[in-house]
Amino acid sequence: MDYLIVGQGLAGTLIGYRLERAGHAVTYVDAPEQTAASAVAAGIVNPITGRRFVKSWRIDDLLPEARQFYRELESYLDRPLWYDLPLVRTLFNRGDENDWLARGGDPAYAGYLIDRPQLGRIPQLTRPAHAYGGVGHSARVDICTLVEAFRSRKRSEGAYFDAAFDYDELLFDGRSRPEWGGRSYDQVIFCEGWRARYNPWFGDLPHGGTKGEVLIVRTEEPPLDRLFKHRVFLVPQPDGTYWVGATSSNRFPDDRPTAANRSYLEERLREVLTVPFAVVDHQAAVRPTVRDRRPMLGAHPDQPALIIFNGLGTKGASLAPLMSKWLLGHLENGEELPAEVSIRRFT
Repeated sequence: MDYLIVGQGLAGTLIGYRLERAGHAVTYVDAPEQTAASAVAAGIVNPITGRRFVKSWRIDDLLPEARQFYRELESYLDRPLWYDLPLVRTLFNRGDENDWLARGGDPAYAGYLIDRPQLGRIPQLTRPAHAYGGVGHSARVDICTLVEAFRSRKRSEGAYFDAAFDYDELLFDGRSRPEWGGRSYDQVIFCEGWRARYNPWFGDLPHGGTKGEVLIVRTEEPPLDRLFKHRVFLVPQPDGTYWVGATSSNRFPDDRPTAANRSYLEERLREVLTVPFAVVDHQAAVRPTVRDRRPMLGAHPDQPALIIFNGLGTKGASLAPLMSKWLLGHLENGEELPAEVSIRRFT
């Protein structure tokens, strides 16, 4: 079958790769000049989230699929993408510590919560905290490298178009197969991130968008060898810098960085670090979100040749591998999508 994928961020890359591996022809269209969440995301895989220290949704299924799939993509692209990194997070007071210890006593959390984590060089670089908790099975995915390396490969193969997709150019009414750019396709998969709210076929779904801003900073000290969460996330990068973030706002006039949020992040960072730092870059992007915080997968109810794969939100690095596997099974074999992620839940 011939597929057209609109949007080559994390979602478009992973479902496209799965389709190609299954023997299908895939064409990609995207506008790299439009800032995408994939280009700014830290790619954190964090199994324990929130102030109540709960396991992320379906994390027991997501983790093994993510680790195996990103390792496969490393071989395909000849790039390191998956980094197993311990995660240490601050417990601010005795209440936090008691909640952490109580949650750790649940057998379902075995291996996920660590009472006395190894801190590495955290005490040498940061202000002391009441206590620390460790998160097992945490990691970082280099999403930016993944997307850019995949794009470069598809461009060299003539399967990638640098263009902002114009919905009016998708010739569809009265045709058995959608047509775009003088070529017909069996199905079109929209992986547009937050801009899917403007899609004429899927715009009525409850699309949200959360703007996040991050800093890239450098210190004169050797970088940490683990993820650290204390008011903000500090994520060490291969080049010795840190990804620091992120702010969160669901009301925004545009997707550009703002002076106010830069100041906010710098102030939070000064509350954490005891060493000087220099800001190397300040970035912003909008994450696609959904009202019930679950991805959106499935075919248009009246136009089955049109598919959506969207709404990965803040957990995209861990969600995307399994979600793309589910979507492939649905497209190839007619497998029913879980009700939690199917767009049928909104219709």
